[in-house]
Amino acid sequence: MSFTIYPALDLRAGQVVRLKTGDPNQQTTYGADPAETAARWLGTGASCLHVVNLDGAFGEDDATNQLALKSILRLGAQVQFGGGLRSLESVAQALELGVSRIILGTLAIEQPEIVRQAVQKFGAEKIAVGIDARDGLVSVRGWKKDSLISSTELALQMRELGVKTILFTDIRRDGLGSGLNIQATCELAELSGLNVIASGGAQTLADIRAAKEAGLVGAIVGRALYEGALDLKSALEFEE
Repeated sequence: MSFTIYPALDLRAGQVVRLKTGDPNQQTTYGADPAETAARWLGTGASCLHVVNLDGAFGEDDATNQLALKSILRLGAQVQFGGGLRSLESVAQALELGVSRIILGTLAIEQPEIVRQAVQKFGAEKIAVGIDARDGLVSVRGWKKDSLISSTELALQMRELGVKTILFTDIRRDGLGSGLNIQATCELAELSGLNVIASGGAQTLADIRAAKEAGLVGAIVGRALYEGALDLKSALEFEE
């Protein structure tokens, strides 16, 4: 698979935000118009966007985020989308809207059979699993609940269900700009044999270079873009 950079748009109450380590009490708002933000990244040359419905992940009212998602999709962007998708019906609805790839997280732990059904019904290219870990153990429900399963164990289970792609986030690095956890991400890729997208803490072009050279299939970039620490145009050169 080719290497892809995914600018992140985390949505909360219809705004573009970033959280530190997934903590809703440590929120920074970067824009009130998600479509305008998406258009900026697409205009810079991005081909794919990573959109997260934080309200859905937290089990809160996500109506404004759903409207924001529709406005982003109207731009013609390829969007991988996750957050609060808890049923096969919600997956189908998002795909019908035009989402290119669904990211399932909590379902992978709580209802893995739905993941299997989603892969069988929509195809492995349409379904990815987000593995978000804190100290090696997977967290669910907007990172508010810790499980007792390790990242590797979950990845292997997902492979058995037909999943081909996972997104791995080191929660303790997410939103802090401390750099991607390349070592843990690569170990997960090697042990699982899956395509892995790195997430959580990307800060410099060195992070992007390391992710590509390690054989990962992509990297998600968020706060570093919004605060100007990472130039998207330069990062996109690693896709070539």
